[in-house]
Amino acid sequence: METVWSLVIDIIVTGGLGFALWAADRRHGKYGIMLPVALGVVVACGTWIVLVSAGTGYMSGLTWMPWVLPMALGVTASFVVTKVIERSREKRDVADLNRVLKG
Repeated sequence: METVWSLVIDIIVTGGLGFALWAADRRHGKYGIMLPVALGVVVACGTWIVLVSAGTGYMSGLTWMPWVLPMALGVTASFVVTKVIERSREKRDVADLNRVLKG
């Protein structure tokens, strides 16, 4: 049961940091509010499942892994993917605007 609390904490922290990431990004209008949150939570849950299945939640000296690693990977994935989507969306929006204005 101890290990399940690490999943709950991972989801809450990663979701909260996803919202904070969205709020801190000045160009957050290029993608939806739930993208960084959902992506971070999915990555954190997947990482947690893999780590707990590998037994790291019960091994002495490795109990930190299901707590810290999913949060770090979830926030990193949220940041990287939102930046990639933001850039590609901005390029596409500019190209569409130029096409309409030339039209």
